Amino acid sequence: MANILVVDDEMGIRELLSEILGDEGHVVVTAENAQQARELRSGNAPDLVLLDIWMPDTDGVTLLKEWQRDGLLTMPVIMMSGHATIDTAVEATRIGALDFLEKPIALQKLLKAVQQGLSHGCEPVRPLSYIRTTVTAEHDSIAHHPSPMLSSYVLPSAVNVLHHGHGMAPVPAYALPVDNGPSISFNLPLREARDAFERAYFEYHLVRENGSMTRVAEHTGLERTHLYRKLKQLGVEPGKLSRKSV
Repeated sequence: MANILVVDDEMGIRELLSEILGDEGHVVVTAENAQQARELRSGNAPDLVLLDIWMPDTDGVTLLKEWQRDGLLTMPVIMMSGHATIDTAVEATRIGALDFLEKPIALQKLLKAVQQGLSHGCEPVRPLSYIRTTVTAEHDSIAHHPSPMLSSYVLPSAVNVLHHGHGMAPVPAYALPVDNGPSISFNLPLREARDAFERAYFEYHLVRENGSMTRVAEHTGLERTHLYRKLKQLGVEPGKLSRKSV
C-alpha cells in the first residue's frame, strides 16, 4: 500500500484514478490545481505523484521545476497529459519526472507505471543526452528488426521528431496509408498527424465491431470512460459508423 497524490483539474480524472488506485489498495489524495498540490506536498511527501501537465493556475511542468528547485522532488512523479508534445515530455523527464502517460490512460499502462514508480523510488535525473541515446538505440533496433505492422500503422518515431527538432536529419515526407481511406501525410504537425491517425484507428474498429463500444474498448485496451472521452475529443460519432460495413 502506498500514499499517492493525484493532481488534475478534471474531476472525472481524479475520481477515476482514485477509484482504480484505491481498488489496488493504495491511499489516494487528490488536488485540483498546483496550489492544492503544493499544500499537500508541504505536509508529508507522498510515495508517488500523478501530475497533470495542463492546469489552469500553474502547469505541471512548472510545478515540477519548483519542487526540484526547492529540494522537494523526493518522490517519483509521473506526468499525464492528453495534449502534450514530445518536447514537453522530454523536458519533464529532464527535470526529474520518472514517466509520462498520455490520456486517455489505458488501465494496464497506468498500473504498470505506478508499480514501476513505487519500486524505483526517486531516481537521479537523467540528462537529455542519455534520453536521446536511448531513444536512438531503440529506433535502430526497430529499423533492423521491422514488424509488419510498422509499414502500415506507425507514425514517425520519437527519435525522428527529436532529431528534426534539434537540427539533425530531417524526417522524410512519408504518408500513412489507411485501409480504404485517404493517406495521412507525415508533413502534418505532430498533433494533427496523431489526431488523424487516431481518428482513422478508432473509426476502423468501430466499423469492424458494428459500433459495439464494449468490443472496441477490449480491442483498443481502453476503459469505456476513456474511450467515450477520446472519441468525443476526436469528433468521432459511433452511431454513424455502426451503420457502415468494413
